[in-house]
Amino acid sequence: MTVLKKSEVKRAALVKATINLVNNQGFHAAPMSKIAKMANVSPATIYLYFENKQDMINQVYKEVKAEYVAFAFETFKDDLSVEDGFELVWRRMAKYKLDDIEKGFFLSQCENTPMIDVESRQEGVKNLAPLLDLWDRGIAQDIIKPLSHHLLYAFSIYPLAFLLNAHKRGDFKITNTHLNDAYQAAWASIKK
Repeated sequence: MTVLKKSEVKRAALVKATINLVNNQGFHAAPMSKIAKMANVSPATIYLYFENKQDMINQVYKEVKAEYVAFAFETFKDDLSVEDGFELVWRRMAKYKLDDIEKGFFLSQCENTPMIDVESRQEGVKNLAPLLDLWDRGIAQDIIKPLSHHLLYAFSIYPLAFLLNAHKRGDFKITNTHLNDAYQAAWASIKK
């Protein structure tokens, strides 16, 4: 078992508090003082890890996005067929977001706010390179519609955020049947 240093514990508490407050109160209603209080650290401690609120939000976003993408591609292999590769990545993305609904919801919030700076967004997109390459291969093989990466993402991956948000609010309980149907709809939306 890994023993965390006191500083790592404090930083992890700040990250968790940031995610919680942003998810439950929004970006603007999550002041540094509330984050520090929820993390059980002094407000000055935040500045040991982050320059300001903008830096904190961007860093937390990049960390969560990197964790999400690492999980999504953990078992991905370049030699998978386009359809098998897409299904594997799509299902792992769904699993991550459902298994850690708070982080999944936080990512959804970040994808819909101007709070995340351009550099942080670009870093998040770079992490998706295996999926973008898979789509390019699918387009070249005439398996996937020749659409921009943004459109492919919007039609096949982004609907997961909608389902997750409804699930988190309690409006819709995602079952395995729903996930299977959602995957089929995602694949149908981008395949030729």
